Amino acid sequence: MIKAVLVQLDFGAGSHDEQLAEFGLLVGSAGAQARAVICGKRQAPDAATFVGKGKAEEIASAVRLHEADIVIFNHELSAGQQRNLEKIVACRVVDRNALILDIFALRAKSHEGKLQVELAQLQHLATRLVRGWTHLERQKGGIGLRGPGETQLETDRRLLGKRVALLKDRLKLLERQRAVRRRARSRRDVLSVSLVGYTNAGKSTLFNTLTKAGAYAADQLFATLDTTTRRLFLPEVGQIVISDTVGFIRDLPHALVAAFHATLEETANSDLLLHVVDSASPDRDQQIAAVNQVLREIGAAEVPQIVVWNKIDATHAEAGVDRDECARISRVRLSARSGEGLDLLRAALAEFALEHRDQAMGQTDPEQGVISPPAAS
Repeated sequence: MIKAVLVQLDFGAGSHDEQLAEFGLLVGSAGAQARAVICGKRQAPDAATFVGKGKAEEIASAVRLHEADIVIFNHELSAGQQRNLEKIVACRVVDRNALILDIFALRAKSHEGKLQVELAQLQHLATRLVRGWTHLERQKGGIGLRGPGETQLETDRRLLGKRVALLKDRLKLLERQRAVRRRARSRRDVLSVSLVGYTNAGKSTLFNTLTKAGAYAADQLFATLDTTTRRLFLPEVGQIVISDTVGFIRDLPHALVAAFHATLEETANSDLLLHVVDSASPDRDQQIAAVNQVLREIGAAEVPQIVVWNKIDATHAEAGVDRDECARISRVRLSARSGEGLDLLRAALAEFALEHRDQAMGQTDPEQGVISPPAAS
């Protein structure tokens, strides 16, 4: 087991305890054991070491005391800050982005998922390449791929760039194949529904309960990375398609959002999002905000949502349905684990599907098959 010293600073943004608890789960998911937790308060990060000289020495003392293998920050560090900290603490230092990327690498099972994670890791590495190769920045003879007079750093950057380009090409091919399947569903007029939500909110459990899919579900962060799609039959409307997607998290690394573009595009092209919320979490409001932020980043902010208020068995709330001012269903309260309230969710899906079908028929002229212009107000 990797022995780790964890570091989290409070910059006055609130929900410090919830973020620290989530940080501990992330570290455990990566296979490390927390031997010490260093906390503190600052107005702003230190430019050189993020934590300041005194706090850096405190971290170094904890590393020596616990014989730690690694220091993990629950913040994003610059390459310079990471390099300076490693000199002070005399062991490897990683930030939140690298930690999440490592967990994704552990969880990826499909070919596409592995390609996406590798691309994100290489893009993250490219910003820090100088750190790993500073001791090799000297002229060497040209052998094999290395050109005359080319430094090790330049060679590594060139090879990394080639690998990134190759991965992007492979992912574009998979993206085109996904688009073909999506157009086929659209031609058949099949409603497309995507489950979204904060990691460990219960999306995969709900997906399995609804579709009997048997997708992997566990009480851990990022249990699902690979999108799984299944058909669900609703007596009132027939077949619809439901997709289980990767869970979101606050401050999701931009490299991951970019690398998972093809997968996340499936979400943006859905007809409806089921936003699954862990109603038992004290941090649920911040989690909802984090999910909506990622949805904005991937262009899915305008896709209709029904909030699924999950885990009511843990809060002793009653199953039920809430409607907005337009009388449309906005929230369904249920328990994916016990199945209580699932009938209400199926009814909500059928209601949305019928309304969606009616809107589509209203927009299309049956004589010419074209979209009718909006009526003058």
